[in-house]
Amino acid sequence: MRRSSPRIAIIVFPGSNDERDAAWALRALGAEPRLVWHAERALGDVSAVVLPGGFSYGDYLRAGAIARFSPAMGAVRDFAASGGIVLGICNGFQILCEAGLLPGALRPNASLSFVCRDVSLRVERADTPFTARCRPGQALTIPVKHGEGSFVLEDGAACAEQVVLRYEAGDNPNGAFDDIAAVVNGKGNVMGLMPHPEHAVDTLLGSADGAFILGSLVDAACEREPAPTAA
Repeated sequence: MRRSSPRIAIIVFPGSNDERDAAWALRALGAEPRLVWHAERALGDVSAVVLPGGFSYGDYLRAGAIARFSPAMGAVRDFAASGGIVLGICNGFQILCEAGLLPGALRPNASLSFVCRDVSLRVERADTPFTARCRPGQALTIPVKHGEGSFVLEDGAACAEQVVLRYEAGDNPNGAFDDIAAVVNGKGNVMGLMPHPEHAVDTLLGSADGAFILGSLVDAACEREPAPTAA
């Protein structure tokens, strides 16, 4: 029996600072968020996973490089391998790349400075669990806040079909290759993005466009039976 309010795990690493914002946004969109400490080896009875923004382990070595070894990431890998829906936001995106769950890597911004502002995005794919509420070509306004958000790929052509969001022309805040703001894995069930949709779900904050992303995630989680996990 499916829940009307899907349970979504939010992995909390040392240095995470957006987990409660993500929880608030998901709850506002009808989900039941559950904060999962990084040392836990099981996710529990959940229908989706979110890796939130922040500075896991202080971004030492490089962003996400240490967090990928956290015990919870083993459970996240297994969950993703079973078809589970996983979203990485900002630092979460960096962690997913470091863990090999997404292609590419994130390097320091081209400006070598921290960037915090709204950006204009273009939806390239609306056929993913993260963009089903969108339409192709739709414009979204969502904030970014990062110092290491320049997405790079060894073979951009090979991953062209995995691009979900791009920065609009002239609004690339970090020098990302081909204006890429979000990508999915080959199966389409894991996505990472540098913008913060959890900070854009209420017009009081300037934009509610993040609800297109997180609302799609909640919808997809509603359709998925919780994956069995080890005790």
